[in-house]
Amino acid sequence: MKIDVTGQNIEITSAIRQYAAEKLERIQRHLDHAIEAHMVLRVEKERHHAEAKIPVNGGALFADATSEDMYAAIDALADKLDRQALRYKDKHTDHHPREARKSELHSE
Repeated sequence: MKIDVTGQNIEITSAIRQYAAEKLERIQRHLDHAIEAHMVLRVEKERHHAEAKIPVNGGALFADATSEDMYAAIDALADKLDRQALRYKDKHTDHHPREARKSELHSE
């Protein structure tokens, strides 16, 4: 997954970039076709904001989080995106196996 991390009023260090990439890798396990993610990190006074958008078929997953620590904001953001990815995967998974239905129809 290509992860684009940008910063507003903050310099994005390699440690922050690597930490964000590790957290978003967890989401890639749930999404088969997600090939890119865009994350924006910004600081306003004492608050650290993290927001991310992941385009998926038929829309996009978007989440944001705010904390007093950038790493905590990234953690909260990853948790929100993980829940959304699971919900998206569940909605787009066919829960009616075709093979089972075919065998039931032919056995009658």
